[in-house]
Amino acid sequence: MQIATSYAEACANWRWEIPERFNMGVSVCDRQAPEALALIVPQPDGGRRDYTFGDLKKLSSRLANLLVAHGLERGDRVAVLLPQMPETLVAHIAAYRAGMVAMPLAQLFGPDALEYRLGDSGARAIVTDRAGCAKLAGIRDRLPGLQLVLSVDGTADDGAGGALDLHAELARARDAFAPVDTANGDPALLIYTSGTTGNPKGALLPHRTMIGHMPGVDFIFDFLPQPGDVMWTTADWAWIGALMDSAMPALYHGIPQVVNPPGRFDPEKAFDLMARYGVRTAFIPPTALKVMRQVENARGRWNHDLRSMFSGGEALGTSLMDWGREQLGVTINEAYGQTECNVIVGCCAPIMTPPAGSMGRASPGHTLRILDPEGNALPPGGLGTICVKAPDPVMFLEYWNNPQATAEKFITDAAGDRWLDTGDKATMDDEGWITFVGRADDVINSAGYRIGPAEVENSLMSHPAVASSAVIGVPDEARGELVKAFIILKDGQTPSDALAGDIQNHVKRRLAAHEYPRAVEFVSELPMTTTGKIQRKVLREREAAKAGAA
Repeated sequence: MQIATSYAEACANWRWEIPERFNMGVSVCDRQAPEALALIVPQPDGGRRDYTFGDLKKLSSRLANLLVAHGLERGDRVAVLLPQMPETLVAHIAAYRAGMVAMPLAQLFGPDALEYRLGDSGARAIVTDRAGCAKLAGIRDRLPGLQLVLSVDGTADDGAGGALDLHAELARARDAFAPVDTANGDPALLIYTSGTTGNPKGALLPHRTMIGHMPGVDFIFDFLPQPGDVMWTTADWAWIGALMDSAMPALYHGIPQVVNPPGRFDPEKAFDLMARYGVRTAFIPPTALKVMRQVENARGRWNHDLRSMFSGGEALGTSLMDWGREQLGVTINEAYGQTECNVIVGCCAPIMTPPAGSMGRASPGHTLRILDPEGNALPPGGLGTICVKAPDPVMFLEYWNNPQATAEKFITDAAGDRWLDTGDKATMDDEGWITFVGRADDVINSAGYRIGPAEVENSLMSHPAVASSAVIGVPDEARGELVKAFIILKDGQTPSDALAGDIQNHVKRRLAAHEYPRAVEFVSELPMTTTGKIQRKVLREREAAKAGAA
């Protein structure tokens, strides 16, 4: 993105240029210089292994040839059940270049979750490892369409004759492959989203979403790319935020990226990695940032040189933003989007200073409104849902095998314009600044007041004893609902009624008397999605079960 001096200039300078024929895999691999560095893979001994774009092209060509040799055809789904590793991106690139549809799966998924997604999608192949094969072993007989299992770490029992050794198979395949000629609207990526009700829905994304992502991604990374940029994210590439806001844009721009080492997230190792490999641009979700914040004197202990960082998935809050400036040396840009229409809101620190609590403005190239359920635009400050005008290059095509859900995702206004309804509640002021309030079913209605959990959680996070928190509404005879907070304390803090009272007064002083949590429960962990978002629905269900038992 061209550097701008103001938000208005950045938006005015943006023009969509989407060729009729476009292939995501070609855009992130074939068009890059073969000798250019693509991936930096940290090794257990402290060294590194590098992959060039030429390496990715040859490996993805071998895999594409292998898939075709096993009978897979254009449009077939190829599942990817792997952590961050070169083979993960090779599998994606191979699927795109072969005109197939890549389907990322989170390693945290258990057999039931995998069975539903593999079965519903009709996936014909999966690239995984021995741990993934162990999960497949118990469900493979219920997945008749899954004909090819490839394991990155050797043959393994997958419950149906054994997975093939990926690297042994690749060694026999040709390293040249002519990419399939795809239209920009042809399917490329299938990601299942966790809805608030019913089974997960498969959001089908076209090849052009690569282009659709770029203005928002370039914006939130303070005008990506810049000389010397090296990308890194802690997040699982199975999440669209990590895949399409970090990994794929780095490839698209020819920026080297560091592959996150396997294992449990360690905040000290995260700081060391950034310093050791010269990370300049990073996407770190709020949950990881909150853990990193517990490390004392990080700026003094590690000589990292970050240029830009963005975070998304949950609101950051002012205390985490202040810590980022002090210990990371950057203003963390917040961003917002959904699998169905991603990175459509964001900030760009060099040219924007958002009001407290705002997550940014519409990313260049996207038209957003706050609408009521009938499709009417609300006045500045009005609470409604964030809606995105269709068509939009970053927008999904449909929910897989679910035309009713697809239709319900859109509303039409009085002028006949079609809008994608995100279902997320927010307000927008007269300058376009958007403040996230919560999912429609997360908003708390207490004594006639509508309370967004994110604002209360942000206030809780500014208390010196609080490491993490989640806020929900629980039934209350007098108020309809009251605010309840689930709190993880920082190390060295001991739960007590006195501390709970102090935290409650802290929020009451900073927000309002009707917003402070009238109930506080100290917990050791919070239910999270695979993408690091708090599952408030699970907390509500637990409270309902306790109330029923009582």
